[in-house]
Parts: sequence; C-alpha cells; structure tokens
Amino acid sequence: MKPPTALSRARPLWLSSDRAELLWGGLFALFVLGVGLGLRDPWPSDEPRFALVARWMVEHGQWLFPHRGHELYPDKPPVFMWTQALAYLLTRSWRIAFLLPSLLSALGALALTYDLARRLWNHRSALLAALSLLVTVHFTYQMRNAQIDPLLLGWITLANYGLLRHLLLGPCWRWFWIGCFFAGVGVVTKGVGVLALLMLIPFAFARRRGWRQVARFEGSAGRWALGALAFLLPVLAWLVPMVLIAWADGDPQHAEYVQNILFGQTVHRYATPPGHLAPPYFFLGIVAADWLPLSLLLPWALPAWWRRLRRRDARYLLPLGWIVLVLVFFSLSPGKRDVYILPALPICALALAPLLPGLLRRRGVRAAVFALTLALSGVLALAGALAVTRHPAWSLRLEQHLDPRIWWLLLAIGLAGLVIAAITRVRRAPLGWLAFATVLWSMYGLWGYPLLNGDRSALDVMRKARGIAGAQATIGLVAWKEQNLLMAQGPVTEFGFLKPWPQQLADASAWLRADPARRWLFSLDAAMGRCVDRSKAIHVGHANRREWWMFRADALVPGCVPGADPAPADTGNGID
Repeated sequence: MKPPTALSRARPLWLSSDRAELLWGGLFALFVLGVGLGLRDPWPSDEPRFALVARWMVEHGQWLFPHRGHELYPDKPPVFMWTQALAYLLTRSWRIAFLLPSLLSALGALALTYDLARRLWNHRSALLAALSLLVTVHFTYQMRNAQIDPLLLGWITLANYGLLRHLLLGPCWRWFWIGCFFAGVGVVTKGVGVLALLMLIPFAFARRRGWRQVARFEGSAGRWALGALAFLLPVLAWLVPMVLIAWADGDPQHAEYVQNILFGQTVHRYATPPGHLAPPYFFLGIVAADWLPLSLLLPWALPAWWRRLRRRDARYLLPLGWIVLVLVFFSLSPGKRDVYILPALPICALALAPLLPGLLRRRGVRAAVFALTLALSGVLALAGALAVTRHPAWSLRLEQHLDPRIWWLLLAIGLAGLVIAAITRVRRAPLGWLAFATVLWSMYGLWGYPLLNGDRSALDVMRKARGIAGAQATIGLVAWKEQNLLMAQGPVTEFGFLKPWPQQLADASAWLRADPARRWLFSLDAAMGRCVDRSKAIHVGHANRREWWMFRADALVPGCVPGADPAPADTGNGID
C-alpha cells in the first residue's frame, strides 16, 4: 500500500488550499457540535444521573464504586463518569464538564474518519466523508448529549482506526495494539467495546481468499497474541482493584455491585433485557430515518459497493462487513435502542468516502437531499405557525410540558430552512443541507437550551423549593429523580433512590418530625398518597412531566402508614 498523498500536494475540495479546508472544516465541526456549551444543565433521562455520580466522585473521592446519592450506582462502569469528573477538575464548571467528553469524542471521531479515508483514498473523499458524518442527524444529536454512547463511539472509532491501519495499510503492529487497547477501554466503558474486534472476521476472510488491498503478515503469531494482552490491560486495570477491594472489605453492597456490573448489566441485559423490546428489523428503520441524509445515498451506494466487492477490494469488505456484524449482533437481542448502532456511523461514512465526490454530483442524490431540506423545514415552519396562530389541540397538550415560546423557535428554524432551500435549490442541495444543519443546531443551542433548561433540568422547581424553605432549612427529598438532587439549592438530604417510595416517605416523616422547625420535605405527588394533607402542603411546580410538593411536619396525617393504600403510578417514568 502506497503512503497517502501529502496534504501539500492534495487536490482541494473548494478552497485553494487543502490545509485551509482542514482548518475551516475543524472550526465548523467545533461550532456545530459545541454551540450552546455552557448554556444548559444536564437533562433527563441519563445526563443528570451520570453528572450526579461524577459530582459525588469529586466531592467524596469515591472513584471506584460509583454512587447515586448515598446508594451505589451499579448499572454502568465508571469510565464515563471519570471523564466528566476529570473535565470538571480542569474547567471548574459542571455546565461545561458534563458535555466535554462527548464533544471531544465527536471531534476525535471526525478526525480519525478523515485521516483513515485520506490514507485509503484521498483528501477530497476524506473531507466529504467527515462533513457528511458531521451533519448526519443521529451523529450530531447524540454527540451533543452527555450519555455514555458518544464516548463509546469515540473509543470504538479509535479501536477501528488502529485495526484498519494495521489490517489494510500495515503491517503496523503499534496501531494494532493501540486498536486492541481501546477496544478494551470500550469494554470498561459500556461492555460492548469488544465489538471493534469483529473487524478481524472480514479480515480473516479477505486474507484467506486473497483479496486485494489487504496487508500481509508472516511469522507474527506472538505479535497477534500481544493484541489480546493489550485488550485485556484496561479491563484488568479496572476489574482487579474493584474485585480485590470488594473481597477485602467484606461489604455486601460492594459484592452485589461486582455481581451486577459483571453479569447483570452485560450477559443478562443482552439476553433478557428489562425494556426497549423491539423486532429484529428495528435497526433498519433507525438507519433509514435517523441516519439522514447519509441514508439517502444508500440506493446509489449499495450497487457501487457491490461492484467493488466483486472486484475483491478489502477496503470495502472490512468496514462493510463490520457494520453488518454489528447490526446482526444487536438485532439478535430482544432489547434495542437507536444508540446501540451509533458506533457504526463513522465506519459507514468511511465506506462511503470514495463514492461521495461522484454521488454528490448526481442529480438524483441532490434532488433527494433538497427534498429532505425542504420537507423538514416546511414541517417545522408549519407546526410553529399553526401553534402560534391557531393553537390546535396537539400544541396545547405539548404546552403542558413545554414553554410555549418553543413554537417561535421551530418557526424561525423552519423559515430559515425554506430560505436556504430557495437559494441553494437542487443544484447546490448538499451545501443547502450543510447550511440548514448549521442553522438548526446553532438556534437549538443558543435559543433552545436557555428556553428549555429551567423545566428539563428541574432547575426552576428546585430554586422555587429553596425559596419556600428558606436559606437555612434542610430539604429532604422523597421519590426524587437524579436531576432534583443535582439541581438542589442549599442543604438537602435524601432517603435512598431505589428504596420503595412508602419506605422513603416513612423514613422521611420520622426525620421531619425530629426537627420540624428547620426541615421540609420535597416530594413527588404520586408518592405522598393519603399520608400528606395537601391543604397544608405547597405545590412547588411542574418539571419533567411530574408534579412536586413541599410540606412540613404539620401536613403529615397522624397515624397514617405510608404504603397502606396503593399510591398512583409515576406516569413520568421512562419519558423524562
């Protein structure tokens, strides 16, 4: 395999200098992914949980066994929370720190996609691949969130980069070991990092069948074995101290944590998931809808890929084979979520890279991209206009959970998109989508974040709760969600998260009666049951599709036993 063309000799895409294209492309990516950073707090469902665990790490030094309040948090390994805690130590701002790992992961994935595509093909194809990935809806939306999956995408992309540098452009054992190492880091981040090593299956097939563009290795069994050691190194670096400490201190909670994190959240969750059940073809719909506009290219890309596979070109077999294996792996599990296949997006963009210069010149492709821009802009503009002027029933229902000013945001984005479509038309439709994506994410970050943050983060309701209680009183939380504890103002206490609500209320009532002059309870409406006299309680407000109340000891009904009468279900669970 010949070395890649030097940047100084590469053919630019639209500017006179390829280096200038890289610089402006990088700044554009930083803007699209980072606009609005620092303007919002963590939003449910997962962001407040991870930020709360990270904050506990910083404040209490509990880095190995994550805590959600005073309870252990056994659902996920701590790597993502470690990165958030370290980001806070660097920035001293949780509003920046909780999103920083996702931002850096996204920028890293774009850079790796570009560099590998340039080495396999050329600068023009690589730059188009990176830009296409950047403005794919699923990628941009998820990488602007603070969940584990964006970080996992970064590790798996780095692992795939190292493996492909070795398997297609090698031999390069150093990169092979790096790829195996970060596959292991992906395992201790969310278990499925091992999927990166599936790249070895299409490689073995291509090598056995004598495909072109595949690297050749002779007498290197020991070096392959070192890859297994590199993979196990980060796994053991986390696993061994955790198991030894849990065994040495004899704490049953630590033992239960180890059991759950090693088996309950991996094998059991894959084989018998508790939720998110979906049919085997679920991910085909995700690719078609969430991967827009990248998925619009597939009707033209699939025949082109097939022709190149018939020519036995391993540069297509390895990434495409890996994507198929990932889709099959997750489709076999009954539980499915859109983010499971998120790490396949950079590899899909990589496989599309050499086709993009030709595809984007095709009128059919441009017409499809133009139709997407026009349709999405039209829907947003129409929905915003109807909600502002006619107030239909569906908008009034949504306004029970959203700030009514959200309709002006949708209207502005839609009208901007229609103007862009009118200017760019079909001829410059790819540029039009690029401009529309910029408007969409910049308005969402600069306007939407401040508009939605008070309700979605529970900041408003927790500020109001502190105003009711006063600066010196301690607030006890009952049936709380992670965002309530994370956004709480002043002194607070809690009575467990996983503990049943009646037990929380019983413990909280005893705590409240012990010092009624300086204590308040903050509770979910559904958890109060008949043991709280609502005429003596204060309705704090609505947040995250739930109603919240504050009360003192005089609101407790004498002799009432929490849980004696079944309380209404928390209808907000799972739809934060």
